[in-house]
Amino acid sequence: MNYLRYFQLDEFDSPDVVGSGKNMDFCFVQLLDNARHIAGTPFRISKGGGFRTEEYNAELVKRNPKAVRNSSHCKGLAADILTPDSRTRHMVLMSLIKVGFNRIGVAKNFIHVDDDESKAPDVCWVYTV
Repeated sequence: MNYLRYFQLDEFDSPDVVGSGKNMDFCFVQLLDNARHIAGTPFRISKGGGFRTEEYNAELVKRNPKAVRNSSHCKGLAADILTPDSRTRHMVLMSLIKVGFNRIGVAKNFIHVDDDESKAPDVCWVYTV
């Protein structure tokens, strides 16, 4: 299966480079696409919440000391999905778990998910921003 039902790769563009969404790991995006199908609700990727260039990520780290230098976003293995309310947050979270994601961060307005095997598996954290 080399297609996506719900996403276009440009939805994952780094804010500083048009077309950089093509650097996303396609297997990661397919898994995310499957989760979106299960959730039955659109997944909107936040600005800067898909692929990130090293330069863009360095700017984030300068602005926010809690930002991660070795971000999985720079590898095309992470996405931040906007969750405007608790119902959407629940549907997104359950679908991510159902398709097998096991690295999830939950914030008030978004859910971070990644599939970075260089980082600890089976973790869920909360953003306190």
